[in-house]
Amino acid sequence: MSQINDITRESWILGAFPEWGTWLNEEIENEEVKPGTFAMWWIGCTGVWFKTENNTNLAIDLWFGNGKRTQKTKEMAPYHQMRNMTGGRATQPNLRAAPIVFDPFAVKEVDAVLSTHYHNDHIDPFFAASVLKNVEGNVPFIGPLESVKKWLSYGVPEERCQIVKPGDVVKVKDIEIVVLESFDRTCLVTADEDIRGVLPDDMDDKAVNYLIKTPAGNVYHSGDSHYSVYYAKHGKDHDIDVAFGSYGENPVGNQDKMTSIDILRMAEALQTKVVIPIHYDVWTNFKADPKEITMLYDFKKDTLDYKFTPFIWDVGGKYVWPTDKDKRIYHYRRGFEDCFTDEPNVPFTSIL
Repeated sequence: MSQINDITRESWILGAFPEWGTWLNEEIENEEVKPGTFAMWWIGCTGVWFKTENNTNLAIDLWFGNGKRTQKTKEMAPYHQMRNMTGGRATQPNLRAAPIVFDPFAVKEVDAVLSTHYHNDHIDPFFAASVLKNVEGNVPFIGPLESVKKWLSYGVPEERCQIVKPGDVVKVKDIEIVVLESFDRTCLVTADEDIRGVLPDDMDDKAVNYLIKTPAGNVYHSGDSHYSVYYAKHGKDHDIDVAFGSYGENPVGNQDKMTSIDILRMAEALQTKVVIPIHYDVWTNFKADPKEITMLYDFKKDTLDYKFTPFIWDVGGKYVWPTDKDKRIYHYRRGFEDCFTDEPNVPFTSIL
């Protein structure tokens, strides 16, 4: 009975969240990346953690917040990007569908924090606070102008922030970050005023894509970009091994995520070897089945002579390039590798 009396809402929250505790933090810290490879973990949404053979750690778009938590607010803010895009008023039912698999306050080592753009699910005050308080060294916060403005509003020192735009190249230990154009048209119409009839020209200040060049291969991170024929330009200019694309099931009247065919078209245009859909995990109202991508891929691959393969990931999962290049679907570690190390504690063997 005394245990019941001691339980509070606060003790429940501290005891249950984040849902994975520090399990994934420990896995990343303990990972010894083999020469000629690099490792990645999907943290959720478009958040990805990179680790190279020389122990360079890069965190892109990590986010540890949530979506809607109450139905009391009936309308979106007057100039919310989704209201601007759709002309709709009703609050969108975007509840967080995926768990938080990483403890931001347990981070001990990271060499750079990157943001593709300043929407709240791609930049995070909790992670920023933890990096500033817990990680030694002057870890840079790298992103477009509007992302840097948001970091500054959190209290990140200006000298730790680095504004980037397409064409820039940033070195972080053994990683070279090439900054490329974004095609995030939702971000383009994010505004706090009436922009009808006004042609926006500030995409480069709002959003960017990244090419992460490691000693073992290159990854293209497209942030929240929509489909663009200019992917073909990026594919001709750069050698890309793995490409991420934001995928989702767009509600009627909304065009915010790439569809299954968009993901395949992007992969073909980028001339990537592997394409990985992301973002479809996190919002209940954009929830999509990535198997649609593999089904369409199998239908079209021979006709269009695709040179790439799709890989379907799970949040919290690890992917190692090039070790995993031929895998098609991720599965969490199943465990019990040490079965029968000891004699089972059962009455008799035939019960097994």
